[in-house]
Amino acid sequence: MLHRDDERRRRHHFLLLGEPFAMTTNTSAGTGPPASAARRRMLLLIANYAALLVGSVASSLLSRFYFAHGGRNRWVVTLVQSAGFPLLVAGVLVAGRPAAVPRPFMWFSRRFLVVCLVIGALMGANNLLFSYSTSFLPVSTSSLLMSTQLAFTLVLAAVIVRHPLNFVNLNAVVLLTLSSVLLALRSGDSGESPEGGGKGHYFVGYVVTLGAAGLFAAYLPVMELLYREAVSGGFVLAVEVQAVMQAMASLVAAIGLGATGGLDGEVARWKGSPALYWAVVGILVLTWQACFMGTAGVIYLTSSFHSGVCMAAVLTANVLGGVVVFGDPFGAEKGIATALCAWGLASYLYGEYTKKKKVEDVAGDPSASDDDADNVRKSLTGGGGDTGGELETV
Repeated sequence: MLHRDDERRRRHHFLLLGEPFAMTTNTSAGTGPPASAARRRMLLLIANYAALLVGSVASSLLSRFYFAHGGRNRWVVTLVQSAGFPLLVAGVLVAGRPAAVPRPFMWFSRRFLVVCLVIGALMGANNLLFSYSTSFLPVSTSSLLMSTQLAFTLVLAAVIVRHPLNFVNLNAVVLLTLSSVLLALRSGDSGESPEGGGKGHYFVGYVVTLGAAGLFAAYLPVMELLYREAVSGGFVLAVEVQAVMQAMASLVAAIGLGATGGLDGEVARWKGSPALYWAVVGILVLTWQACFMGTAGVIYLTSSFHSGVCMAAVLTANVLGGVVVFGDPFGAEKGIATALCAWGLASYLYGEYTKKKKVEDVAGDPSASDDDADNVRKSLTGGGGDTGGELETV
């Protein structure tokens, strides 16, 4: 196992300085993690699922609440999406650490740090696109459009991390694409936009939302590759990576906020008390951090495409939340688009179920050799060897 890790790092030396910074603690080949480690992993995964669900729904609804109550500064909404990174730093400082990396953040090579900073800057740009999306479109419409990120993720995951393509995955892509096309053909009216603006705002919101979906979809497989090839010492190291990226995204947003006049007149325009304004901003910081850390955690513990599917499922909840909380229009077009999204998600889940069942059938067949089982696993996962990215230490 250590030999394969060394080979993997040599193949991706652009991330490192040639010095190993994370020591794996896997047992010998052919043996799985102990039951206690498996339980910890499952509990950690459940916690990340919960953070993704609660964080995504709450942050989307609160962002719409901000614009609906007089908020106009999109840089503020951009900044709150990443400004919670000090919470990650605090968590890293108090968490237990692998013996091989006793000092937080000091294991970053210069090239790896540059990669993280570049991704963080792109995250800041993606956050700005989402801010425009939220200000121009209702929650239900923007969430349906954002669900197309699953289609982008599948294509990019196939290219970047060699995720296998099959019929059910492609079927999900087609259905989600039809959903977005249907929303593009519908007429946007000013009553749907938090800021008004009619069809002009609807078109701009449509374009920037698809841009945000595409950029976020690229982020998912890139993070999987990063975790797989350069982070193999425990979940706390993945948190450190996320903290660095969020700090860079915050810097981008802070520069944009300062360049546009800061908070000049922002609180005065707010339709409510200053205390409510700052409460909304504070809760947005917490919920957005939960959303992004939940997303990164699911990628680290599973895969980028699995995380994209979870996000698509959560966005369905956002659609319903927008209708219930803000009374977003839910006509025939949105109804059909929602049904197509649900169909695409169900297609993927069915494909995952059949894949898992096939692996279990082969594993339970006493006549099947170890090579047969390994070949089935590789054909279903796209693996050509050591897959990397396993969780060695929780």
